[in-house]
Amino acid sequence: MKIAVFGAAGDVGSRIVREALSRDHDVTAVSRTPLGLTRMPVGVRPILADAEDTREVTLIAAGHDLVISALRPSEGREDILVGLTGSMLRAAADANVRLLITGGAASLKLADRPNHTVLSAPGFLPAAVRPIAQASQAQFELCMADNAGDVTYLSPPALLEPGERLGRYRTGSDTLLVDGNGNSRISMEDFAVAMIDEAEQPKHRRKRFTVAY
Repeated sequence: MKIAVFGAAGDVGSRIVREALSRDHDVTAVSRTPLGLTRMPVGVRPILADAEDTREVTLIAAGHDLVISALRPSEGREDILVGLTGSMLRAAADANVRLLITGGAASLKLADRPNHTVLSAPGFLPAAVRPIAQASQAQFELCMADNAGDVTYLSPPALLEPGERLGRYRTGSDTLLVDGNGNSRISMEDFAVAMIDEAEQPKHRRKRFTVAY
């Protein structure tokens, strides 16, 4: 499968690139920074491009079977996430290519407070992460309102961090997954496993799903 990964130099994107490559997919790594592309593993096709340029994204997407967006704005620039996502949605639809999006957890419901989401629940989120959570909520709403393309939105659990590739995870739909000890987490490595599993065997076309241990 020919897969283009946007945001390929980021923490999650780089792991998605490696996971796809390990399964013998033909991977194109797209980044807006030259430095990020110099760190790509052997066998990856690097492309320097800006995801805000819908025309450029469309041209790249058109040569692939699947596009994965792992775009994540830096602190202080959270407000560009919706625009970046809109560009990806339009480009994938124009190129008639399926789009998988690395989303946020903000819109997930809480099992013990079903009238609240991660974002709306008082005291659940630290103030420092509210800007990206609010941007992720808007991103999710944009994706779910899209009727033009074949889009899947993958929400992480509360904690997504570098770790070990265990090759296992649980899946859910619209509720934050929590284990028996009250933890909601997954490694970035296993998040990438879930993303490429969905790419290879689609089970959540035109909808959102979430994963955790």
